[in-house]
Amino acid sequence: MSRTQHVFSQRLLHVKVAVFILSLIIAFHFFFSYQSFFPIKSYTFNIGTRGVVNMMDLIDSFLNFLVPPASMVILFFAWPALCFVRACEWLYNTLYTENSIQDKVVIITGASSGIGEQIAYEYARRRANLVLVARREHRLRGISEKARHIGAKNVIIIAADVVKEDDCRRFVTETINFYGRVDHLVNAVSLGHTFYFEEVTDTSVFPHLLDINFWGNVYPTFVALPHLHQSNGRIIMNASVENWLPLPRMSLYAAAKAALVNFYETLRFEVNNEVGITIATHGWIGGEMTRGKFMLEEGAEMQWKEKREIAVSAGAVEEFARLIVSGACRGDAYVKYPSWHDTFLLYRAIAPNVLNWMLRLLLSVHGTRRTSMMGVGRQLPVDAARYVSESTSPMKLPTGPITFSQPQQKME
Repeated sequence: MSRTQHVFSQRLLHVKVAVFILSLIIAFHFFFSYQSFFPIKSYTFNIGTRGVVNMMDLIDSFLNFLVPPASMVILFFAWPALCFVRACEWLYNTLYTENSIQDKVVIITGASSGIGEQIAYEYARRRANLVLVARREHRLRGISEKARHIGAKNVIIIAADVVKEDDCRRFVTETINFYGRVDHLVNAVSLGHTFYFEEVTDTSVFPHLLDINFWGNVYPTFVALPHLHQSNGRIIMNASVENWLPLPRMSLYAAAKAALVNFYETLRFEVNNEVGITIATHGWIGGEMTRGKFMLEEGAEMQWKEKREIAVSAGAVEEFARLIVSGACRGDAYVKYPSWHDTFLLYRAIAPNVLNWMLRLLLSVHGTRRTSMMGVGRQLPVDAARYVSESTSPMKLPTGPITFSQPQQKME
């Protein structure tokens, strides 16, 4: 983010605050103009513990009575103005900053397949310098060649396990040694599942789910953050609607994603405007909702362990990747695909019972609770079990950066 963009963002923030304060004044004027309908009495309290408790109870009761309607009135007045300001901000960023990623340095974890691979291609089209990180080096070789052919200035590949802090520190150090900076960190690694929690008999998979979905994002962020401060860079994380939309067979995945989103929302305030954060939330971009299948994911690659699984829609993944990169280059705080999922978020906040009834009605048509998952009475195929064990096996990184232009030798 340049100094001009930083100043513009600060001024837009001031405009938003001014609009909100003005809406607050209008709302309270509207509210207290009709205070005959909301009589407020004066109370006298005796000094002492009981008096303090009674006073706090009264304050809580008053706020419970006042805040909900006042908030709705404030939102009614503020929403149109804030939407207009947001539209102006989007237009400015689209016209002047979306292509500013050229020659910048982008680290992409989970880049060996799926959404991580497609994000690499989108950055390559914008002529960025790429660092592709995953455990499978042989996959990264082909992707690096294609990214270079598409338009990436330079591409280096590093075999690493993002759930290990030492590996994360190593690939960030390799990036700094080769490029001298980091501008974007894209955390695309994830691990999904489709099993009923109460049917699990072997909990050995639980740490893998939380390690990859949570710590696999936190460790790279922790290591890269000092360098992102220096470049006024941006962090992009791959979330999902399951972090707030309750769906069966996804309890641990949803919990990990919810923890991750809250981590980044809090981090957004801690880093202020020095480092941007883009939270990308997607729905079911892989076609039909899976039933009773174990999903192993590196990047966003989903390895379905049953042959009846419907093929993943490549078009949807490519479109989501394009939206993520465009939103990150504009400086968007959120990227949502498809955006109609926000309707459920509104119901979750205002009418959660209605959302629960609707989901129960929709999910009741699926009938039986068949589950095919490791730890529920059916052995995972040998290749899948080996894949799981690889995520905890020792992994060594190269002693130096590998670029597309250099002979790519095996990392040992």
